[in-house]
Amino acid sequence: MVITPAPATEAFSRQAGVFDAIDRANPLIGRMRTIARAAALRPMRKGDRLLELNAGTGIDSLYFAQQGMEVLATDAAPGMIAQLERRKLQHPEVKLDVRTCSFLDLHTLGDARFDHVFSNFGGLNCTPHLDQVLRGIDGVLVPGGTCTLVIMPRFSPWEVLAALKGHFKLAFRRWRAQGSPAHLEGVVFPCHYFSAAYVRRHLGPKYSVLEQRALSLTVPPPHLERFPLAWPRTLHFLDRLEGSIAHRRPFRNWGDHFLITLRKHA
Repeated sequence: MVITPAPATEAFSRQAGVFDAIDRANPLIGRMRTIARAAALRPMRKGDRLLELNAGTGIDSLYFAQQGMEVLATDAAPGMIAQLERRKLQHPEVKLDVRTCSFLDLHTLGDARFDHVFSNFGGLNCTPHLDQVLRGIDGVLVPGGTCTLVIMPRFSPWEVLAALKGHFKLAFRRWRAQGSPAHLEGVVFPCHYFSAAYVRRHLGPKYSVLEQRALSLTVPPPHLERFPLAWPRTLHFLDRLEGSIAHRRPFRNWGDHFLITLRKHA
């Protein structure tokens, strides 16, 4: 059965034309992207085949292709696919292919198999069917391959702090059983939150964790984009603090996002 998160697809399709500009203007997004890329790249070797899910406009796909990977960038949003195709044409020197495909429909890739799977910035939170996505990842990942996933957990300290200002709906929105409404480009769609334990459980015992860490735990999340300009010294301190605890229990399970890299065994 094909299940497509249509409202989220429409929202991101509408944002496609300005997505890159938003990305470039926000240093907190840049920080998270740098950390996620470094983690995903660690087990990769030149010539490896990489599948990116919810690739957006292809910012990360192009980066990995420029590091020598053979990349298939996928997304379900037509607007994002158009930007991906444009980026591909601008960089004919790298091995970057583009395909319209929801992360829920990886079975439609046929016999294609990959050494690595990558998903960034909580794209996988746009579905309540993460278990189906994980089965799809397992189906396309070769033994010995890795997947690096950046997902939003339920506990985000920065959102809980909103309760101190009386914003209780924001502070506890991630704990709603049916998900929390997200607003983007005039479209409302549900966002669902998952734990690293959920990912490990549904991938099963043939996967082992290579790395897990919090993202935007003490450092402000990307929606507080004015923080770096207003409080540069504080940001530097918070960045160092996060670096010292992000991989430790229980902190690695928290944050605006968490990152987890797992290897599939034979």
